[in-house]
Amino acid sequence: MAFTHLHVHTEYSLLDGAARIKDVVARAKELGMDSLAITDHGVMFGVVDFYKECRKQGIKPIIGCEVYTAARRLTDKDAEKDKRQGHLILLVKNETGYKNLIKIVSEGFIRGYYYKPRIDKDVLRAHSEGLIALSGCLAGEIQHRLLLRDYAGAKAEAEALLEIFGEGNFYLELQDQGLEEERAILPDMRRLSEELGIPLVATNDAHYVRREDAKAHDVLLAIQTATTLDDEKRMRFPNDEFYLKSEDEMRKIFAYCPEACDNTQKIAEQCNYDFRFGEYHLPEFKAPDGKDNTAYLRELCHAGLRDRYGDADCGEHSHQELEDRLNYELGTIESMGYVEYFLIVWDFINYAKNHGIMVGPGRGSAAGSIVAYCLKITDIDPIRYNLIFERFLNPERVSMPDIDIDFCYERRQEVIDYVTEKYGEGRVSQIITFGTMKAKQAVRDVGRALSVSYAKTDQIAKAIPFELGMTIDKALATSPDLKNLYENDEETREVIDMAKAIEGMPRHASTHAAGVVISKAPIDEYVPLYLSEKGPATQFTMTTIEELGLLKMDFLGLRNLTVIRDALELIKKNHGVSIDFARMGYDDPSVYEMISAGNTSGVFQLESGGMTQFMKNLRPTCFEDVVAGISLYRPGPMDSIPKYIENKKNPSGIQYVDESLAPILDVTYGCLVYQEQVMQIVRDLGGYSYGRSDLVRRAMSKKKKDVMLQEKEYFINGKLDENGNVEIAGCIRNGISRQAAEAIFEDMETFAQYAFNKSHAAAYAVVAYETGYLKKHYPVEFMAALMTSVMSDAKMIARYIRNCSDMGIGVLPPSVNKSLKKFSVEDGKIRFGLLGVKNVGENVIEAILKAREEKGEPSDIFTFINNLDISQVNKRAIESLIKAGACDCLEGNRAAKLAVYETLVESAQNTSKKNLEGQISLFQMASDAMSSAGTSKRLPDVQAFPLNIELAMEKEMLGVYLTGHPLDAYKEKMERISSVTSDDLMQIEEESGTAQNHAIRDGMSCIISGMIAGKKTLITKSNKMMAFIDLEDLYGITEVVIFPNVYEKCAEEIQDDRVVAIKGTLNFKEDEAPKVLADEVLDIDTAIERGFSQRERSSYGGGNRSGYSSNRGAHGNRTAPQGNPAAPQQRASASETQASVPSAKRQPAGMVKLRIPADMDEVMTLEEIKVNLKRHKGDYEVLIYLPSGKMFRTEESLWVSPSEELRKQMASILRVENVKM
Repeated sequence: MAFTHLHVHTEYSLLDGAARIKDVVARAKELGMDSLAITDHGVMFGVVDFYKECRKQGIKPIIGCEVYTAARRLTDKDAEKDKRQGHLILLVKNETGYKNLIKIVSEGFIRGYYYKPRIDKDVLRAHSEGLIALSGCLAGEIQHRLLLRDYAGAKAEAEALLEIFGEGNFYLELQDQGLEEERAILPDMRRLSEELGIPLVATNDAHYVRREDAKAHDVLLAIQTATTLDDEKRMRFPNDEFYLKSEDEMRKIFAYCPEACDNTQKIAEQCNYDFRFGEYHLPEFKAPDGKDNTAYLRELCHAGLRDRYGDADCGEHSHQELEDRLNYELGTIESMGYVEYFLIVWDFINYAKNHGIMVGPGRGSAAGSIVAYCLKITDIDPIRYNLIFERFLNPERVSMPDIDIDFCYERRQEVIDYVTEKYGEGRVSQIITFGTMKAKQAVRDVGRALSVSYAKTDQIAKAIPFELGMTIDKALATSPDLKNLYENDEETREVIDMAKAIEGMPRHASTHAAGVVISKAPIDEYVPLYLSEKGPATQFTMTTIEELGLLKMDFLGLRNLTVIRDALELIKKNHGVSIDFARMGYDDPSVYEMISAGNTSGVFQLESGGMTQFMKNLRPTCFEDVVAGISLYRPGPMDSIPKYIENKKNPSGIQYVDESLAPILDVTYGCLVYQEQVMQIVRDLGGYSYGRSDLVRRAMSKKKKDVMLQEKEYFINGKLDENGNVEIAGCIRNGISRQAAEAIFEDMETFAQYAFNKSHAAAYAVVAYETGYLKKHYPVEFMAALMTSVMSDAKMIARYIRNCSDMGIGVLPPSVNKSLKKFSVEDGKIRFGLLGVKNVGENVIEAILKAREEKGEPSDIFTFINNLDISQVNKRAIESLIKAGACDCLEGNRAAKLAVYETLVESAQNTSKKNLEGQISLFQMASDAMSSAGTSKRLPDVQAFPLNIELAMEKEMLGVYLTGHPLDAYKEKMERISSVTSDDLMQIEEESGTAQNHAIRDGMSCIISGMIAGKKTLITKSNKMMAFIDLEDLYGITEVVIFPNVYEKCAEEIQDDRVVAIKGTLNFKEDEAPKVLADEVLDIDTAIERGFSQRERSSYGGGNRSGYSSNRGAHGNRTAPQGNPAAPQQRASASETQASVPSAKRQPAGMVKLRIPADMDEVMTLEEIKVNLKRHKGDYEVLIYLPSGKMFRTEESLWVSPSEELRKQMASILRVENVKM
């Protein structure tokens, strides 16, 4: 009889199971097994993936879970009595069993979570039908009691479980991984079986696939517990026996009890559950007045068509054409069964709009639907912008529609609450997502677990290129530095090999930022639930949720919509103008002129440094230019930017392989930019249907070579059906030459993987245009709303204040007499909002505004505090308001107010307390009398603070300098001398996805200037002083690291408040703000005197920062092969400019050897060595010996040219005896 593994932990036993689903199923198949179970710890995260992989490989899947059992009841959560959990294996026999298992697992999280998701016997009794239970591993309650020599207790537990699950559905589980404890309880387990008639079953507690995977599993446990393999006290498995053993191995181990192995197959034969995909469980929508849903949708759409287009013809399209398009889409929606879907989405968007909640114009491919446009789900006209419905809903590829909706982020929850109330709390849930171990993260985790130095681990991680979808294997193929480290350093090889073993595994579970699932019945009828920090969430991801037929929606909170809302309110208040963007076009030339001038701060999608430069170079003149810009400014398509700009400026130079491309590509100046263009080419030139053209587009983007070979044949030559009729015409039948058709298809293949969804880009461009329009025509209101949206981000506030200054808009300081909660508009200027003052909460602000409304504006601090509801105010808030300058509108200087505010607040609090106790306050009576008589209390005669102190207070409380800046007097000098600013570095940090295309790069030399705003010194192991300083310029703060050899020379300059210029090297690390590693620190005037100025900037990062480079060919610049024999050469040269891998490995001319002494800090010293090596580039390899006795060779970028200067520098760091050249 065969054997089946029934106790298997996959990668979804997070950081505990090291068996990848694909690998463990393949291994079971390789071992000749016909079935396999999944039993992760307490969760069902991976059961659907497991099921599909098993079916794919011809293995019968058994769905299960190793649940945790509570020590007492699941609601008991006492630290001493309830910390321990038992284990129990549950396996699904049928549909009823699956539904019961998801109920059990959900209860463990929702009601029983305490350290782990626990259930109790009451839960098991309620949901036992259709399940088979195994007693678990040594942590099972029966085994645990036997280990405590409590046979009676173990027997009672076994009897209880037998009673719950019934005869034939409960087994005593035997395991033998070579542990003494397992052998110790074996006789009692067999005795229990005999006495109670409970059959035995043999399992291996599989946590990894093969014996040799034990080390990777050990590393995984060390990552989970934040320990290292060197830590003897850490959690670990006792040996390497926890793998997927063969039937032969299992039968040898359990030779004394062959029936235990036979029973695995008996159980497997009873377990027969199949998931049903594509069976929809949409919530029920009830149309008003008993109307039929299909008729109601048509009614809404035709009303919307009249509202959007009127009854007349629309541009090039007749009213009948619009009606035909609408009816075609409605017919498709009805035939695919999605009527309720559209009504549900329309309903909650309609609710939001009727309740004044800003809704975005749509995003994703839904913008290609005229139904969505007529229902006002989207606000982009798909007819005008040639958007394709089949890109959204393809009748030839049945899948659930996907409409993502943006809401004002302050009111997004109101919409979710509405949906929850309408469909029921148990029918609405958030959705889980998993953080996986990406290449760099895997290297860092493994490096820590293996006790590899931080510097070494960082070096390995940074050798992995930053690119979406980057893997370690891909990095080894493309990064010479990583390959060199891997081939020449044993420690690096171990780290990388181990990282590859765990790369891509799920690391942790969290909640999707926007995903919400809505179901017909309670959600735990379909999927198990998980308890996240934000509340219940599904245990299955978005993709799985959709496959199981549940309605998934993205309720996204978009800050820019809140900015638009606040700006529109201010515009209406100040100008009496109501703006309805839904009724406007996107064709105001002045908006595009502003964007072309680079004034894009706050303009959605266009405000990053690289994008701003792109817009300045492109000089957009229409909405289509912005749509294309958003599509192109991404890794991959970015290479086409120079060609796009060139073609826009010189359209006469555009040439096409075939003129039939012109109507499709003219809108993007001959460049292939959008997925929809791929679909149009396939349809118009190849004769495909739009539905099939979308399938071709998907195959191209996913690089399905077998599909592409077949489709290339059809595209060129066409296809006949079984009756000989033309099914696909093909290019040749449509008059296009074979050579041209082949060239077109080849270019589509190249670009399809990068091409962007035009519908999505158009939706983004709408918000970009709207924010741009507001900024152009109502800049004060827009900037006030914009700064309100980033109230808690001092860096962004500072950036936007600078932008206001550039536009001639004054920003007034906060004022207790004038400010509102948010930023407001006052006489053409912006008044700082009170919520932006540190330590001042909403209750304090409400008290100030209420007092001002009821009692007028106070003239002094005595009246100000006296007017407030003192129960809502505290001393700290008043102090912060004074320091921020918000009380400067009251009589006296800040110093005098700071001298009296505490006494005044205490007095007011005491008075309030006495009044609450029913006492008459003579003080209050006297105060009222004085106020009515016009008498004012006197402030102490205190000298005002100097300006620099007041500015420092302002910065402390507001996060920005508002009324002045300590560096104002140095502005011209700093601009003359600096090659980078803190703002440049902040933008690099923000543009992480495109930073590799930026001119400012890691390791680049730079000059930065500013004031030393903070300094922290430390003594290294070699007893030398080094420092970390906060360098503040006019834009923000940058951290500068000053190593000992530099500190010794520049110590006098490194003083608080000193204005300095620093030469150094940029240092970028993942998840950290960019730093500067200093080479030289000089007083700014001295630096200028020494010629440390503009003429040096070219070698210190002062070059082009356009944010994009190189070139990639495109349809519009590829002439027909017969017409331009040079074309292939042009394509080759373009690809050559992108290549960075040398054709042959460079051989060093010699070697320099360095040793880090044991008394030095390895991490700091390596960083210091690296900085100095970069100043002496050459062809000598550097060999570095570490204090641990290990050594490594530097990558080529750190090879040097030996010199006396280099020797001296290295000797000053390492001492003479540790440097050999």
